[in-house]
Amino acid sequence: MSPKELAWLRLRGARGVVPPGDAAVDGARYDGAFRHRALSTAGRGATRIWLFVVLFLVWWFWSAGSKSLYFPPLSQILKTVWDQWVTGPARAELTTSLEHLLVGYMIAALVGIGIGALLWSLRYLRDATSPYLYFLYVLPAPVLVPAAMTLFGIGFTMKVVLIAFAAVWPTLLNTLDGMSGVDQVKLDTSRVLGVSSLGNVFRVVLPAASPQIVAGLRNSLQVAIILMVVSEWQASSDGIGFYISNAQQSFDYVGMWSSFIVLAIIGIIANLLFVAAENRALHWHYGARAVEGRNR
Repeated sequence: MSPKELAWLRLRGARGVVPPGDAAVDGARYDGAFRHRALSTAGRGATRIWLFVVLFLVWWFWSAGSKSLYFPPLSQILKTVWDQWVTGPARAELTTSLEHLLVGYMIAALVGIGIGALLWSLRYLRDATSPYLYFLYVLPAPVLVPAAMTLFGIGFTMKVVLIAFAAVWPTLLNTLDGMSGVDQVKLDTSRVLGVSSLGNVFRVVLPAASPQIVAGLRNSLQVAIILMVVSEWQASSDGIGFYISNAQQSFDYVGMWSSFIVLAIIGIIANLLFVAAENRALHWHYGARAVEGRNR
């Protein structure tokens, strides 16, 4: 049996279709199904980017003849993005900000999942600390910038601490809620099978709560990007936030707009990478949901 025929058989078996015995017909149907899937994927991609393309074109032509200091032409902004952020000196600011973002976000992710799992395991500790956790959660992180500057100075540590502090809460609370919502039958079954308490956490609870944990990690990523800029905004000598503040104070509005474009690109790339990692890590979850949907 050729690979094409084998692939068609798998596709046919998944859909419960009974094909004719002619292998040529099977192959033709497989080709048709493959083309249909490719066109469907392309159609979804076009649906997602059409608004971006329209807005880009509107901005380009609307600003083409602009003489305003505050709203320069888009062509000039994109040229500055290339000259400053890709090949120019602003690459150092970009690298510094990405270091702050990566370290702060990783700390928030590890601490959030770890403390969430610990609080789930220790009920009395969870009840005792719950009011304080929600107090810290609703406390706006930007107002802590002066206190962080006093404690840690204006260097790398202050920025990472602020990013981690603000980004830890969505992950922590989603981890705690996700683990608390695990089916009790699964927990009882694992205990009957002799799984230890620690093994129960890693083999049963965390995998079952992983979709909600991933949702918390995505929210934490958004918060981390915001705090990356805020932490560099005041009393800083490097980073994208410093670049924006310096450009605004020196009336370099083209540079300021270019930094907004760079921030948007960072957000898009970070989200795409996160979605790719999420799909790989939770492919079993999405597959189970798809099967469940077909069986209803």
